[in-house]
Amino acid sequence: MSSSSEDSKTAAPYGSWKSPVTSDVVSGSSKRLGGTAVDSLGRLIWLESRPTESGRSVLVREAEKAGEEPVDITPKEFGVRTLAQEYGGGAFRVFGDTVVFSNYKDQRLYKQSLDSKDSSPVPLTPDYGEPLVSYADGVFDARFNRYVTVQEDRRENKLNPSTTIVAIGLGNKDIQEPEVLIGGNDFYAFPRLDSKGEKIAWIEWSHPNMPWDRTELWVGYISETGEVYKRICVAGSDSTLVESPTEPKWSPDGELFFITDRKNGFWNIYKWIESENEVVAVYTVDAEFSGPLWVFGLNSYEFIQSNEKKNLIACSYRQNGRSYLGILDFVQGSLSLLDIPFTDIDNITSGNHCLYVEGASAVNPSSVAKVILDEHKSKAVEFEIIWSSSPDSLKYKSYFSLPELIEFPTEVPGQNAYAFFYPPTNPMYQGNQGEKPPLLLKSHGGPTAETRGMLNLSIQYWTSRGWAFVDVNYGGSTGYGREYRDRLLGRWGIVDVNDCCSCAKFLVDSGKVDGERLCITGGSAGGYTTLAALAFKETFKAGASLYGVADLGLLRAETHKFESHYIDNLVGNEKDYFERSPINFVDKFSCPIILFQGLEDKVVPPDQARKIYRALKEKGLPVALVEYEGEQHGFRKAENIKFTLEQQMVFFARLVGHFDVADEINPIKVDNFD
Repeated sequence: MSSSSEDSKTAAPYGSWKSPVTSDVVSGSSKRLGGTAVDSLGRLIWLESRPTESGRSVLVREAEKAGEEPVDITPKEFGVRTLAQEYGGGAFRVFGDTVVFSNYKDQRLYKQSLDSKDSSPVPLTPDYGEPLVSYADGVFDARFNRYVTVQEDRRENKLNPSTTIVAIGLGNKDIQEPEVLIGGNDFYAFPRLDSKGEKIAWIEWSHPNMPWDRTELWVGYISETGEVYKRICVAGSDSTLVESPTEPKWSPDGELFFITDRKNGFWNIYKWIESENEVVAVYTVDAEFSGPLWVFGLNSYEFIQSNEKKNLIACSYRQNGRSYLGILDFVQGSLSLLDIPFTDIDNITSGNHCLYVEGASAVNPSSVAKVILDEHKSKAVEFEIIWSSSPDSLKYKSYFSLPELIEFPTEVPGQNAYAFFYPPTNPMYQGNQGEKPPLLLKSHGGPTAETRGMLNLSIQYWTSRGWAFVDVNYGGSTGYGREYRDRLLGRWGIVDVNDCCSCAKFLVDSGKVDGERLCITGGSAGGYTTLAALAFKETFKAGASLYGVADLGLLRAETHKFESHYIDNLVGNEKDYFERSPINFVDKFSCPIILFQGLEDKVVPPDQARKIYRALKEKGLPVALVEYEGEQHGFRKAENIKFTLEQQMVFFARLVGHFDVADEINPIKVDNFD
């Protein structure tokens, strides 16, 4: 940068800079996307959750003409969200001009016509008096005029509900009890019918596995009366082959495709040769064509046709921290990449002569783009953003800190880990001479998940005020293949903690941040890593835990069915449970901590935050606890997102930063400090 542009900047302490990326901008912009679909007229429909409406999720249809506003489909008294497996997903399905959706309050399925202006939703499933039965990931079965979906039934046992694949009639008769088609295992996902409705594919798995450890792909044959009469296990039953098949899908020609991580340990595309009952690779590369099944309804690929009547697959994969969109000719086994601005891609929906791609980049927040391809389907000729989680974000572009992918050494010789580093960035300010910025390190949730180098305004909130920020993909994260994912097995609380500390040390050693002002934050599993790093290491000077885990034993006793054996795989025996629970080592904590907790959290119940808060307060450490009425796991209400951000900022500034924040924030009382 030329010295003249540096001269025009005001020198001020890092962390004290003024920024237009305010907490209101962040909390108002965190609309979340819950999936996309296309109606019979080729118009895009999406599900968005709105922090300004307490996190209510609404189906919206794109405007009919340019310049018009999109139209809400979901009536005010409804919200589209399923609580199946707690994390939900796959909450709606569009078929022609009909949508079937899960209603949040009662968890019943409803059918709604998309045609008429004021069509009210009609219930399809029984009313059990309270929301005890949830549905997810459904598909229409035209052959029998029914809806086939995953059902989670908590009527007999709330902690250990039964999961099945059921059929629900769509005729206008009385509401019937759903009919069980497939059952007997612990978990099911992806029921998918072929175009004739004669075959159904699905994924199933059993305790103690998670769906990224081991799953099985099955195919069932459907009789004249609609029952599944014969079943074949296509993948996952061979004990010598460790794999987790996912995302089965029938091609227009009736061939079954799916994604699995056999052999090379990466989720690649395969297909089933029915006549031989044999599985063959369609395209093999050390990259991930799918992700971990935390939520239902992943859709990483779609079948499309070119003008030459060639059958092709539009797909995306992740490699070395970024996504690529490509067109796979599965007969030739060749993949051509499309040049689009997104570097992160989640789901793909096929439209009329176009693709709708959910994605983001370093300057685009979570968005949906319409991508028009040339006639050969080998090049993207148009790219237009249809929906954005934060449509106004580009006006802050000069303040954006761009992520730099870093690879750093871990405590295991020869093993590296990855992170995205964001330097402090503000066109109006520079740091004082000789000063290095404070660092906020974020440890992502999951822990089997991946952080991405995409525009996240809550990160820009920190960097535009003069903080350095680093978002770590510690060992155990997805996106880097099974071997990397398995680093955390039996070692949660060790590998993640060590990698976060190694990352901070790497940034200090490379002169990018101030080693005396290292702070750590994280939500859920990231909150656990935060607390464990503060208990068992001395790298960080303060931390913030959002709905984090303090007591692993208590989590195991209280958590929901989906994750009830997850931590056994990650932790180990009773001794490990004790030795890796921060609550048992309060004497080892030596720095200030702020805790945030939703009071309706079923994944990490509020006892976790309360226990560690009381213990740290008794020990005499500076500590604060913020509790939110009506919040669940992950904060959805704008006012709580805003408050959490501001209180972390002012807490770190007062206790570690040695600077005053530019914003007017009223700090909450910190015990043993104020």
